[in-house]
Amino acid sequence: MSKILLAEDDPNLGDILKEYLELKGKFQVTLCTDGEEALRVFNREPFDLCILDVMMPKKDGFTLGKDIRKVNDTIPIIFATAKGMMEDKTIAFGLGGDDYITKPFRVEELLLRINALLKRSANKEQPEPEETVTTFEIGEYFFDYMSQVIKRKGEQQKLSTKEAELLRMLCLKKNDVLTREEALLKIWHDDNYFNGRSMDVFLSKLRKYLKEDPNVEIVNVHGKGYKLLIS
Repeated sequence: MSKILLAEDDPNLGDILKEYLELKGKFQVTLCTDGEEALRVFNREPFDLCILDVMMPKKDGFTLGKDIRKVNDTIPIIFATAKGMMEDKTIAFGLGGDDYITKPFRVEELLLRINALLKRSANKEQPEPEETVTTFEIGEYFFDYMSQVIKRKGEQQKLSTKEAELLRMLCLKKNDVLTREEALLKIWHDDNYFNGRSMDVFLSKLRKYLKEDPNVEIVNVHGKGYKLLIS
């Protein structure tokens, strides 16, 4: 059962959220009504996720979030506030917040956000199998991942770190689909729009580097990702 720290100064809202999350989400929820109490509790026992109201007495949610980040830089944090101003969102994410929800909100929406963050956090913590292969034959090309170099007929192309990471993932999935999400989370650690556009640029460069061999192709798989085809 995941443990949630809920810092909310409105006792009625706090009780409602605590009861709903414990009933529907089957979480163990600790409710604190001010930021100082929440920090004391956080330092005393482990939690899996924090929900912090921004407008709280004694210590506001942003300051509390900053203090929590000094102790734990990976625990998911959701900031909740009655304000909907863009600068508040900027502050929230700048402090290392993982999500932001504006009051009034539906408790069902909060539950969905909590589940998504806990799932993402669990995936990050799962150790991935160690891949020991660092050299690959790609048609007429030889790719050395450690040296970040592609060689062909005495010529070589130096790769950037992200180009090498992306090509290695494609090689490990040779003739199979590398999903867009998998590549973005592995290399960029976030599958947002801007990172996606950045990855598209790197894919275009890799296609250019491999274009001399007509039997090698990086193709788009619509709605899924990419595939390194070697015939």
